[in-house]
Amino acid sequence: MDDAWREVTGEWIGEYAFIARNRTGRTVQMGTFGDKSGLSPMELLLASVAGCTGADVVDILTKKRQPPEALQVKVRGKRVDTFPRIYEEIEVLYLIWGNGIDPLAVEQAIKLSEEKYCSVSAMLRGVAEIRSSYKVLAPGEVVD
Repeated sequence: MDDAWREVTGEWIGEYAFIARNRTGRTVQMGTFGDKSGLSPMELLLASVAGCTGADVVDILTKKRQPPEALQVKVRGKRVDTFPRIYEEIEVLYLIWGNGIDPLAVEQAIKLSEEKYCSVSAMLRGVAEIRSSYKVLAPGEVVD
């Protein structure tokens, strides 16, 4: 790897809010400051699962000549009641829009992402049960 280390800086901006900034200057707000609400650190973990596995699934499906027209990854987590309040269960729902997308290709892409490529899922799998499901939808189809 060219750079095994990653770095972000969390800067307290008041109340219980922080701005996280990476080396290229990209930012994300954690917590609420005034009337501006950001993601909580625990929500950022779920967002990281969505981004990590979603990118894998798009890449794998495209290589399988099954490119999605659109993809959403909905992630929700259930935390334990005692401190530290870690996730004990995580559910991942992949919504994939496209014409002629083979469900078997989707299953294989998800399995490869979750078992081999997605480092975020791999880290969380040590403490939480992760379950996934998917729906293949026609372009323009609306989901409830």
